[in-house]
Amino acid sequence: MTGPLRCLSPAPRDVWREMLPTADEPLASHTPEWIDALCEVGPYRDASRLYETLAGRRLVVPMVRHTALPARAAMYASLPYGWGFGGVLASDRLTASDVGDVFRDLRGDRLLRVALRPNPVLRQVWAEAASGQAVAVPRTAHVLGLDGGFDRVWADVLSSKARRGVRRARKDGVTVTTDATGALVPVFHELYRKSVERWAAAGREPLWLARRRALLREPARKYSAIARHLGPAFRISVAWVDGSAAAAIIVVRQGQSASYWRGAMDIDLAGRTHANDLLHATAIEDACQAGCRYYHMGESGSSASLARFKERFGARPYEYVEYRLERMPFTSAGRRLRRLLP
Repeated sequence: MTGPLRCLSPAPRDVWREMLPTADEPLASHTPEWIDALCEVGPYRDASRLYETLAGRRLVVPMVRHTALPARAAMYASLPYGWGFGGVLASDRLTASDVGDVFRDLRGDRLLRVALRPNPVLRQVWAEAASGQAVAVPRTAHVLGLDGGFDRVWADVLSSKARRGVRRARKDGVTVTTDATGALVPVFHELYRKSVERWAAAGREPLWLARRRALLREPARKYSAIARHLGPAFRISVAWVDGSAAAAIIVVRQGQSASYWRGAMDIDLAGRTHANDLLHATAIEDACQAGCRYYHMGESGSSASLARFKERFGARPYEYVEYRLERMPFTSAGRRLRRLLP
């Protein structure tokens, strides 16, 4: 490939949407609707880029910049932490040459900092192109393959512990309601509030501080905005126990991928009824029926307990890399600072 012919930013929405049906493993976070929702609720501005190459290929980088600083001094991200995976979307199969072209263009702009967090399923393509071109930050995500349909996943992939949990939940009368209109956002947010209280107690953090931080990071309007922008691709499922909400998850879809994006629960209800097992089994079955090949379960970090929970459903750990282009050594300075802290 001879490199990008031209770059348009923000990426024209009509061209971007036209690419999605044939793109390589697109996620909901790769859509213009996701970027629009992100910019509506956060301190970000659309910085997406459309590249048209001399070979006639099209590439999109779903990207935003933080609005706290002017463009040249701002932090760019594809995508910000907690907002899913970004990287590069190709009009067909993504190649290492595509990724290399984007890296060269971004480096040429001499932006202060650009972080690229690619789809873990495409990690090998990125590894071929990005070696030595950026600061590498190791990450771990979990992904469940759905090839063969739900019957195969249930019999051969889900652990016996997960299957027992699902059967126990059904026996105890747990029911699941799924909505794609945003009507269940208040239910989800109330469960999120209860989760914050539990996390604060476990971490011995003042409850007022935990609530304030949670309200800033995860206001209800955030979920409502995403539901409005994504439409039927945004789904909230709630598990009910005797008419009370026990647990809820948010799953977003695009193409052949479903992504578990957020979860919350009332531990007193969910813990004794295995409501989360039934929620995820239902979401996995729905994804299979929709023709999805993957059920993404998101970042796992270094949490062994979180990894074990995801692996109960057959999700595999994907070791991948977040790539950062930096004009100043932000990442290495942050690492040194963390080593000095108690």
